[in-house]
Amino acid sequence: MTSARLLRCNASTSAHTRLLDDRRFRTLLSNEDWGRLPLATWRRFSKRVADGESVVYVGVVDEVSFSDIGWWFAQAARLIGGPLPTGRDTGVPMIVTVTEDGTTGGQTWTRICARKRGFPHVIHSAKRFAGPTGLEEYVGFGVSMALRTAVEDQTLTFRSAGYGLQLGRLWIPLPRWFTPGDLTVTHRDLGNGAFRFTLDVIHPRYGALIHQSATFREAVS
Repeated sequence: MTSARLLRCNASTSAHTRLLDDRRFRTLLSNEDWGRLPLATWRRFSKRVADGESVVYVGVVDEVSFSDIGWWFAQAARLIGGPLPTGRDTGVPMIVTVTEDGTTGGQTWTRICARKRGFPHVIHSAKRFAGPTGLEEYVGFGVSMALRTAVEDQTLTFRSAGYGLQLGRLWIPLPRWFTPGDLTVTHRDLGNGAFRFTLDVIHPRYGALIHQSATFREAVS
C-alpha cells in the first residue's frame, strides 16, 4: 500500500542557481518514447544545474521487501559501498541529492535513507553518459552497470544491461553468476509535483531479491 504521507522538500534549487537545458537523457530515447512521457517527467529530466551545484528531493519510503538471499546479497554489497537497500523500515524519510560533475559531464547521486533505529543508510553513485547504452552507473571500487532507458506506460524505466569492473582504462565485464541479476529502476509521475521511484532486483535463478518504492516531491525551483 502506497503511503499517503509525502514530505515537503526541505531543500530547493537556489534562486541564484543557473538552470540549463539538458538533452542528455533525451538523447537516450526515440522521439516517440520521449513524447509519451508526462510533461512533469520531461521537465524533471531536462533540467540541469551548473557544474558543482545540486538539486535535492525529499520523500518517504513506501515499501521494502527482500528474499532471504536478497537480504544477504544487499549486506555483502556494503563491501563496495552499499549500492542496495539494507533495511526494511518503511515510513522513513529518504533524501536524494543530484550534483553535476563537471569533470566527467555526468552526475553524482547521493541517497540517504533514514532508519527507525541507528544511523541512516547512505548510497553514493555516479552516472556517466557513456558506454554502449549511453548511460552507466558507478557504485564504488570500479564496479559499474550499463543501463538501457525506455518508456513503459508513461513511466521512465532504466534496466541493467551488464555489469563491469573499471581498472584504469580497462573495462572488464563481470560474469553473470557474480552479479545480482536484472536491476530495474522506474520513475513514475503522480501529478501535483510528486513522483514514485522504484527499484527491483530479480535474479534469473532465485527470482525477486529486492524491492523498494519511495514517493518524492520534486524540488521547488
